[in-house]
Amino acid sequence: MLKEGNNKVDEMKEKLFINRKNGVLKLDERQIEKADEFCEDYKKFLNNVKTEREAVSYVIELATQAGFEEFDINKKYNPGAKIYYVNRDKSIITAIIGRKGTKEGIKIAVAHIDSPRLDLKPNPLYEKSELALLKTHYYGGIKKYQWTTIPLSLHGVIVKKDGTLIKVCIGEDESDPVFCVTDLLPHLAKEQMAKTMQKGIEGEKLNVLVGSRPFKSDEGSELVKLNIMKILNEKYGIVESDFISAELELVPSFPARDLGLDRSMIGSYGHDDRVCAYPALKAMLDFEGVPENTILTILADKEETGSDGNTGMNSSFFRYFIADLANMDGEHYRHVLSKSKCLSADVNAAFDPTYSEQYEDNNSCYINQGAVITKYTGSGGKYSTSDACAEFMAYIRNYLEEEGILWQTGELGKVDAGGGGTIARYMANLNVDVVDLGVPVLSMHAPFEIVSKIDVYMTYRAVKSFFKIK
Repeated sequence: MLKEGNNKVDEMKEKLFINRKNGVLKLDERQIEKADEFCEDYKKFLNNVKTEREAVSYVIELATQAGFEEFDINKKYNPGAKIYYVNRDKSIITAIIGRKGTKEGIKIAVAHIDSPRLDLKPNPLYEKSELALLKTHYYGGIKKYQWTTIPLSLHGVIVKKDGTLIKVCIGEDESDPVFCVTDLLPHLAKEQMAKTMQKGIEGEKLNVLVGSRPFKSDEGSELVKLNIMKILNEKYGIVESDFISAELELVPSFPARDLGLDRSMIGSYGHDDRVCAYPALKAMLDFEGVPENTILTILADKEETGSDGNTGMNSSFFRYFIADLANMDGEHYRHVLSKSKCLSADVNAAFDPTYSEQYEDNNSCYINQGAVITKYTGSGGKYSTSDACAEFMAYIRNYLEEEGILWQTGELGKVDAGGGGTIARYMANLNVDVVDLGVPVLSMHAPFEIVSKIDVYMTYRAVKSFFKIK
């Protein structure tokens, strides 16, 4: 009798409760293999794409191979046409024209391709105590101490006065030199270690060591700096003033690696938000046939600093592109946007048992439980957020379950612990139905972040299915 009662309780729990069983146990071996296979190409993406410009260049190459052509405003596109639009080499839109065009709205997946890093200041190079260093201004939310004593590579572009653009990438090849921010030895760090973690390394101390050998001369000052400029001049043909018109970024030089004895995770720089950008892109490139509604993948810049600037989602480049598509159908872009649906493909903070006091168990996302839906972000009392409506949440839930996609919900830690925002609010401000859907990340914004291969694959499936369903 007790056994029968227990069975009834189990049946009721299965019917009424959320199934919190580990996601791996819900999958067969073939699905796990597919996730692992998908992530091999994702790791290649990470290793080739460490800046937003590199991401756009890589996407153009993949899109062209898949039959996409650059958007021409003077051309009329038929259903099935594959196009891409580049904004200043730092953001890109890929699209497939649907049977209904834009008349009943469009399907949008948007992610960002910038990540926290160290940017060079306009006048970065200086010499002190016969060492050459570069001054930096950190980009995005970082824990500054994490960026000391790790190998860094230098990426970006230098544009000379005559407009000549020079690409720079030093530190990725095994034969390249690398750079680093030094730190104080523990023997002399008594005062430093008495400070808070926020003050232990100050922004103005994130100076990058780049040289120590002087230009061979018995006369003159700043000979180490002169030697570094001589090397740069010989390699790139630049002078010191060319730094003023440069975008140079210092990022971790190490590659993406499998993490764990079971190889179930990936450790890398830049998961936030390339771990969502790549699945969103692949969902577009792998789409077969002609969609009912036009579908878009947007990969944008500047999210880590608030999405402002003319390459961020708070600018008008996206609206202008939609206006161009809408005009082809005789529609007004505001009517198109009001009928559109969007997945803001962005990450959330995976529950970390080492720091469990910062999370609320029932409303956290977990490694290996699939793509995470974040209904709202922001901080405190839901400030600086968009909050997806119940109807759109139901729409998302329904198709994820019908497609057999592992998914979960999550918040960004406890209510008063902190918070953060995503691109979703800028889409919501355009009257688009939008919700965040992406990958849970451990050690977010660190130089070495961690994700689950299964969660990456499920995010890809979630975006691909979103493009397909009505």
